[in-house]
Amino acid sequence: MPLPINPRPSTLHLPAGDWLTVLDCLCGHFPRISRDTWLERMTRGRVQDMQGVPIGVQQPYREGLRVQYFREVLNETPIPFVESVLYADEHLVVVDKPHFLPVTPAGKFVEQTLLARLVQRFDNPDLAPLHRIDRLTAGLVLFSAKPASRAAYQALFPSRQIVKEYEAIAPALPGLDFPLVRNTRLVSGEPFFRMREVAGHANSETCIEVRERQGSLWRYGLYPVTGKQHQLRLHLAALGAGICNDPFYPQLSAEAPDDYANPLKLLAQRLAFIDPLSGEPRRFESRLSLTF
Repeated sequence: MPLPINPRPSTLHLPAGDWLTVLDCLCGHFPRISRDTWLERMTRGRVQDMQGVPIGVQQPYREGLRVQYFREVLNETPIPFVESVLYADEHLVVVDKPHFLPVTPAGKFVEQTLLARLVQRFDNPDLAPLHRIDRLTAGLVLFSAKPASRAAYQALFPSRQIVKEYEAIAPALPGLDFPLVRNTRLVSGEPFFRMREVAGHANSETCIEVRERQGSLWRYGLYPVTGKQHQLRLHLAALGAGICNDPFYPQLSAEAPDDYANPLKLLAQRLAFIDPLSGEPRRFESRLSLTF
């Protein structure tokens, strides 16, 4: 049985180090991937330079060299949820992503990703996500369908010309006055995939409102001004209301198989912006919903 192969390679600029070969650098940079795995990939030409020329096991290391490699996972576990395409034209594809499905390849997911599914569905290898949401989060994701117009849509995000609206279900916070704004500084924590708040100049901002109260749980509306990793999850947890079924915040849960019956109660609900090509207002709304 052949290994699933990501239709688009990953890219790495080789970091600074004292390695002798590219192989040594890859083994040092990705300690969870065995040397035998890299040797096998190189033997089959799955590690290349940016011109697509295979890199051999003896190729000398050079800091900054750009290397592309194809991620592979044997016996990848299918994710039993299907995305919904809400809109598609020659430039944009708007999708409702289900819980548990990653947007792009990462870790043990290659074919079971939103990107791989859409590339196959539209037969368009040029598809690329314009932004990301967490694997455990459901809701709207925008994709660029055409490289020529991609930069115009990508520019909406750093310039804050796109309005993002999320919804979450989390414990009640009767001691706080809403709506409120959370401004804090977020940095990488331990383990590396968790974020934490530290003192210093704020680099994240979320506006938070209460939409519905049901006993010990409330439905919150979340409006991120910035887009830091895990920003919404951490901001609510820091207030004392970790989102229901969050395995990372406020405490890191032991690693376990996905519990499909209890998804993270976080939804990317709405996106609104002025189309940079047509000048027309665009507004997209998820058809998914969160239940108590």
